[in-house]
Amino acid sequence: MKPISKDEDRLWEEHLYREEPDADFTLKIMQKLDGVSMESVEDQYPFVKKSMRSHWMRRTGIAAAAVVILAGGAWLAFDRTAEPPYPSVSAVDRPPLQNIPVPEELKYSYFADDYKRLKPLGLVFNPDININDQGYTLKIEDVLVDRSHMVMTMQQTTPDGLGLSRSLSAMGRIHVTDEEGRQIATLARDTRTKGSVTERLLFQFHDEIPDQVVVRGELRNLNVGRYYDYEKKSYEDRDVTVDWSFQFNIDMTKAKSLAVENSMDNTYTTPEGLKLDMTQLVRTPNGTRLDLNVSLDDELRAKVNEDWANYMSIIYHLEIPETNEYRIFNGIRPDSRQAKFRLQDLSDLRNGGPLKLSETWDPAFVTVDAKNIRFVLDGYTLPVKEEKSVEVDLEKRRKDDNKFYTFVAFEQLGDKILIYDFDYEPVMESYDPPKIDVKKGYSLVLKGSGTFRNAFMGDRWVAVDSDGKEYPVEVNGYPDQPNNNGEYVEDDLQLKIRGFNEEKGTKFTLKRTVVNREYRDVNWEVDLPSYNSLPWLK
Repeated sequence: MKPISKDEDRLWEEHLYREEPDADFTLKIMQKLDGVSMESVEDQYPFVKKSMRSHWMRRTGIAAAAVVILAGGAWLAFDRTAEPPYPSVSAVDRPPLQNIPVPEELKYSYFADDYKRLKPLGLVFNPDININDQGYTLKIEDVLVDRSHMVMTMQQTTPDGLGLSRSLSAMGRIHVTDEEGRQIATLARDTRTKGSVTERLLFQFHDEIPDQVVVRGELRNLNVGRYYDYEKKSYEDRDVTVDWSFQFNIDMTKAKSLAVENSMDNTYTTPEGLKLDMTQLVRTPNGTRLDLNVSLDDELRAKVNEDWANYMSIIYHLEIPETNEYRIFNGIRPDSRQAKFRLQDLSDLRNGGPLKLSETWDPAFVTVDAKNIRFVLDGYTLPVKEEKSVEVDLEKRRKDDNKFYTFVAFEQLGDKILIYDFDYEPVMESYDPPKIDVKKGYSLVLKGSGTFRNAFMGDRWVAVDSDGKEYPVEVNGYPDQPNNNGEYVEDDLQLKIRGFNEEKGTKFTLKRTVVNREYRDVNWEVDLPSYNSLPWLK
């Protein structure tokens, strides 16, 4: 068998524990919609947006803020001659999914509709894995497969019957291989749910898939959560050693037969030196997948941060002239969507190769039987090393008659931030149990407003005091829909400087070292391959 490398473990950690936006349907809402297809809700109410506001998230230390537009709904009508600033919304008639029972573990998730698409076609497999060791139970009963992806649901419970989440410290010990042990799938992400959820694992199959796929798990170490040790007065991780090893095979012959694959050779290089190479379009009953290779020329590579591939994204829209519709992906424009499944495979980058990027569109928003789809590139984002700083003096804050005045102004690459107030707040341990107040000091919170033209995920901020000590910065806010210039305006912006309290003084330097720039100087349109027939509709 193939040995497990440190790179594999790191890849799993990046995918499973990276911060992601919350899903735009809460569990309570989905419980109320029990038995109703998510597609049918939008068909009935095509003009209702699921979320009118974006959700920013920042990582402590690197302050990587992510804005994901979860504004929902129906397809958008377009007129290529008029070119309105923002198209009006129009609904698309989609046949309802078959009303079949959905397993409880999938019932209130986005995978409920995936199950309804795949189950009637015989593409749901039950390996019947049920392992109990010391009261810790692992069940694997539903595996969803098509030519493009495999989704494995893992039910994990403790001796007291509670479910486990983010509990497997050795998730890299799960492999999807051929019968000789060669890896034939790579871990991908479902953008609709939180990245920390380990109950459902998503794998994207490689180009060559054998008829028999082997799924093997070597799970032994569980991290069952943190608890407060009253004697040590600190939080401790609780680990348990179990034997959750398993193996099962999946017959992929049917899944491969119910797919349409088209190789592609369309290449474009942007004026800044980013090269996009479309390699394949794959249609399955559960979505349409576009594969691209992304690479940078030497000049652009020298300008970007080392982890550029983790944050790089393409902004585009799809047009279907037959029905006068289009769908926007990944941008900051209203009604922008995220791909349902996404793969950013960095394995070839270490050897000087490209980033392998795949985006799979949900059939609820890009119907799998759509013909003559046109891909139009609108831009892309890259974390660029672009350092700029501003001096902050808290004593310059001024307030007259309940009105604050700007005492810090920061401008960079079209982004503008104004600071007019500040406060201090306690830093709380994120895992505090009820009624236990564990303070780790205080943080300075700068308050103001901001106007942003660039993307947010990948930005890096730092504060430097008079002694040269650096403090991590988090940026928080809930920006409204972009204005007519494509800018986000946030009137309640907060910059939290971790650990900088009143004892540190009143003067420091606020610095942004990496900007996740949005490039819009592009001109590329591609007519994607069509088809003669879809095998699952016969």
